[in-house]
Amino acid sequence: MPTPSHLNNPLYFDFRAARRVPESHAWPGLDDHPVVDGGAAPPGSPDAVPVVDLREPPAAAAARVARAAEQWGAFLLTGHGVAGELLARVEERIACMFALPAADKMRAVRGPGDACGYGSPPISSFFSKCMWSEGYTFSPASLRRDLRKLWPKAGEDYASFCDVMEEFHKEMRALADRLLELFLRALGLTGDQVAAVEAERRIAETMTATMHLNWYPRCPDPRRALGLIAHTDSGFFTFVLQSLVPGLQLFRHAPDRWVAVPAVPGAFVVNVGDLFQILTNGRFHSVYHRAVVNRDMDRISLGYFLGPPPHAKVAPLPEAVPPGRSPAYRAVTWPEYMGVRKKAFTTGASALKMVAAAAGSEDADATATAAVHQPQLVVSS
Repeated sequence: MPTPSHLNNPLYFDFRAARRVPESHAWPGLDDHPVVDGGAAPPGSPDAVPVVDLREPPAAAAARVARAAEQWGAFLLTGHGVAGELLARVEERIACMFALPAADKMRAVRGPGDACGYGSPPISSFFSKCMWSEGYTFSPASLRRDLRKLWPKAGEDYASFCDVMEEFHKEMRALADRLLELFLRALGLTGDQVAAVEAERRIAETMTATMHLNWYPRCPDPRRALGLIAHTDSGFFTFVLQSLVPGLQLFRHAPDRWVAVPAVPGAFVVNVGDLFQILTNGRFHSVYHRAVVNRDMDRISLGYFLGPPPHAKVAPLPEAVPPGRSPAYRAVTWPEYMGVRKKAFTTGASALKMVAAAAGSEDADATATAAVHQPQLVVSS
C-alpha cells in the first residue's frame, strides 16, 4: 500500500495475499536488542510494566504515576471506568473498517499534507521501508465528515462506526481530564495548585484529541517485518487500546532491551509524549516504543492522542522547574515542534535536544544525555 511519500503509486499492498515479506517491507536490525516479556515479570521487578489503578486513593495513584512517568514514560491504566462492553464494540468496528475492500479504503487515502485519512502510519514518510500495517487517522471533531470518504453513501455501517467512536471519544475525553489532574498531582502540586495551573495554562480546556486506528495483519515472517517503527509520541500523552494480541514494546536501558507490554483485558497503555516531557521540564519523559507483528493472528490497536491546540506555546510549568534553576526547554508550539522533529528524523538528531533551552545548562545536558541514549534503527534502501 502507498505510504505518504508514495501517494501517487496506484498499487495497494495486499497483506492477506502475501506469502513472504518483500524487500520493500523488510527491516534490518530488528534483533539488535533482546525482548523481555513484561507480563511474565514479577510485580516490582525491572521488567514489570507499571500499573496505575484509578480506583486507588488519589495520593497513592499519583505516587504510582510519578514513579512510572519518571522511570518508564509509560504505564498500564486500570480501574478507569470505561466499560469493557464499549471497548469491545470499538474493536469490532475497527476490524470491520479495515475489512472493507481495498477500493473503498483507497478513497480515503491521505493526500500530501493531510493529517487525517487512510494509509500507512504518518511516521512512515521518513523511512524507505514500508511497515506491516494499515492505519486510519481522524479528528473526533470532524468524525462524520471525514468518514464519508470511506462510506460516501453513509448507511448503517457508517452510522454504527460514527456512533461508537463518538461514544468512545466522550468517555476518553473525560478520562483525559482525570489523568491530567493526576499527572499534575504527581508533580507534587496540591489540589489548589493544580486548579491554578489549569486556569493559567488552560491545559484541560484546550487539549485536542486525535484518534489513530491500526491494523497489523498476520505476517509470514515476523522476524523481518515491523508494524510500527520505534518512535516517541509528539503530544502530551496517549491512551493505547490494544487487542488481546500483544505487540506493543517499550525500550528500556541498562541493559538495553525491549519490554513486551502484556495485553491486559480492559486496560489502556498510557504513553508520555515529547510535549509533556517539555511541560514537566524533563521530569516525566517520553517513551520509545514500537509495534511488532504476529505470524498467526491479526492485531488491532487504537491510539487516542492528547495535545495542545496548534497556536499554544508549550513551555515548562513554573511549578516543575526547581528553585534557582532555569527551564530545560524553550517554548514551542506543536507545529513548530513537528518541524523540529522532521529535521531530527532526517538528520538522526534528537528533537528534544534541539529544543533544549540552554545547551550548557545542567538540565539541558541531562535531557540531551537521555535523548542520545535512545535506540537508533539504521534503515537501508
